[in-house]
Parts: sequence; structure tokens; C-alpha cells
Amino acid sequence: MFDYKQIGSALIACDQNQVMELINNALNEKIPAQEIVSKGLIAGMDAVGEKMQKMEMYIPEVLVAAKIMTAALEVLKPNLGATGIKSQGTVVIGTVKGDLHDIGKNLVSLMLKSSGMNVHDLGVNVTPENFVLKVKELQPDFLCLSALLTTTMPMMKATVQAVKESGLRDKVKIMVGGAPVSNEFAKQIGADGYAEDAGVAVKRIKELMPSA
Repeated sequence: MFDYKQIGSALIACDQNQVMELINNALNEKIPAQEIVSKGLIAGMDAVGEKMQKMEMYIPEVLVAAKIMTAALEVLKPNLGATGIKSQGTVVIGTVKGDLHDIGKNLVSLMLKSSGMNVHDLGVNVTPENFVLKVKELQPDFLCLSALLTTTMPMMKATVQAVKESGLRDKVKIMVGGAPVSNEFAKQIGADGYAEDAGVAVKRIKELMPSA
């Protein structure tokens, strides 16, 4: 029986050659590509997120692991068929209006994609109105808001309020994050959750996923 944990372990070790070898071995054993993705790669990236949360892995290593994951998915893509990778949920993410910082947001976006999420990154300086338009258009499971400046934190509140006024608040979970943001602030503005880093963000989103 194929040991999917080996793929996860190789991913955690950032050993691309080993990951690719294991994937090819699995394909040769006629293991379905979707199972390789879900039980091997995605499970491995979940572990990477947990290690990041515990400070057992750091951002440079996480980025390498995510790039290996992307390369592995390219290898598996021809074997995934018309259905492709089964989505673990849809997320709209962006940095709020007035804030141009995107390093943390980009890492969260990359980690979510690597964990099987369908991610729509709106970039930086996103107005409440544009967030609402995308929520209406895409009907995501989650809306993730990022801010690195204390001066732009009020735009998080304004965005949550805009979603409420649009009548969509009960249809989407809202997560907030960024250096000045706290769990208390998230509760104050009516968000559903707060994440202090990318690893925690993936974990919280999976915990709050409606289908979970």
C-alpha cells in the first residue's frame, strides 16, 4: 500500500527531487492523481502550516515548500482529468483601501492555494465596494482582509459593514489579519475570525469552512 506520508515528509523537508520521485512512483502504481494531491501534497502543506505556526519552519522554507507543491501539481495536471483538482473552498483575499503592503497577504494566498483552495487575490488598496462586488460575483466561502497599518484598520470595519449592507454577510465568512490586527479587533468589527500568520490562516479557514 502506498505511503502518502512520504510525500508530505519530503515536502516538509523541501526535497523537490524526492517529492517528484515519490509522485512518479505513485503514478506507476496506478494511484489516482487526485489521491496523490489530497492525501500526499495537501496533507503535507497542512503540516507545513502547522510547523510554521509552531515556528518549526520559517517563511523562506514555507515559500520553497509551496513552490515545490506548485511544480508537483504541474506534473500531476495531465493525470487529473477534466475535473482537475477538487477545490477545498473558495477564498477572496485582498489588502484594504489605503494599504499597499502585500508580503503577508501573498504568503497567505500562496498557502491557501497550496492547501487546495480556489483563491482570488484582488491585490492591494482594495475598496469596500470592490470587495463586495467580488463577493457578489464569486460567492466565496471566505473573504480575507489584510492590513499592516493602524491607519487602514478602519477600512476593515468599513468593508465588513459594506458586506452587511449588501445583504451578503450571512453568505460569507470574514477573516482578518495583519501586524496591528488582533482577535479583539476582529470581534469588535464583526469578523468571523483572525489569523496572526499564514499557517494559522489556513488552519482557521479549514476549521470554519461551512462543509467542515
